[in-house]
Amino acid sequence: MTFARKILDWYLQFQRDLPWRQTREPYKVWLSEIILQQTRVAQGMPYYYRFVEAFPTVFHLASAPEEQVLKLWQGLGYYSRARNLHATAKMVVEDFNGEFPKTYKELKSLKGVGDYTASAIASFCFDVPEPVVDGNVYRVLSRYFGVEIPINSTQGIKYFKELAREVMDAANIRDYNQGIMEFGAIQCAPKKPYCLLCPLQDSCVALKEDKVDLLPVKQNKTKVRNRYFNYLVLLDQNENTILEQRKGKGIWQNLYQFPLIESEKKLQPGALQPLIKEKDDVPAVESLSLYNTEPIVHKLSHQHLHTQFWILKTSHILKEGTPWKQIGDFPVPVLIADFIKTLKI
Repeated sequence: MTFARKILDWYLQFQRDLPWRQTREPYKVWLSEIILQQTRVAQGMPYYYRFVEAFPTVFHLASAPEEQVLKLWQGLGYYSRARNLHATAKMVVEDFNGEFPKTYKELKSLKGVGDYTASAIASFCFDVPEPVVDGNVYRVLSRYFGVEIPINSTQGIKYFKELAREVMDAANIRDYNQGIMEFGAIQCAPKKPYCLLCPLQDSCVALKEDKVDLLPVKQNKTKVRNRYFNYLVLLDQNENTILEQRKGKGIWQNLYQFPLIESEKKLQPGALQPLIKEKDDVPAVESLSLYNTEPIVHKLSHQHLHTQFWILKTSHILKEGTPWKQIGDFPVPVLIADFIKTLKI
């Protein structure tokens, strides 16, 4: 029995019942794939339902305000995915009359759609014989065939794509692609894979050579950068505060936050006060207190944000301020959303 046949047989028996597998509608498949990038199925599922309910078609998504899209995305992280999602919806409506393209090449021309997503949509919706290669597929192929080429190297990306094409079942590409990813997610898991009950155990190189825990190989990860955030939570007598929108190309673009002072290290009140005076958008304050005595460390893929929330009370009326009761309507990073839930004023 071939590698592909074993994968298909396993999938028919053990596949999970997921909503995006019940449709060939490109919009819903694309939506699920963007949500599931860098996200576990259990975490992504509620967001999928939320987006489908709010935006039943690509036309609804394309015409939505960006803030609504970002607010629905709040908590999923990697917010460039949400901005790309919105931009792609507009592109599909404006350039393709609301119909997703049917070829791998045209799909790949859409913003935020790379090799994997284009392959997934093409094969799941249109039966195009294009192999998918995601983290699960890298793991299955590298272990089964004993490939030690780093999966995040230029050579590795090319090699695994070619290998995936060689072993795929072109005639049953939809189920095969779904199957090998599902196999990597459940059976050939990153930690504690079920090797003893694996249908591929007889010919798995990694199992034979005791290299299951060593594969796949990744090149050195990017060094983590430590950053120190000081959020200024202003409150006037009318319970108004100030929110600002993040601009530029950094993290959390277009999300809202409290006025921010970034420092080289953890700050004490005496060191923060002169920096507050330099900020034009912050009025004179009567009191300054630190909300969290220990910094909250918010971990992103390449950055650790050591965060302190400072409560600043002012007798000045914040004319451009936002009522505290309304700040839950704004799209904010989950770090700030969690703080808002805990602060009682």
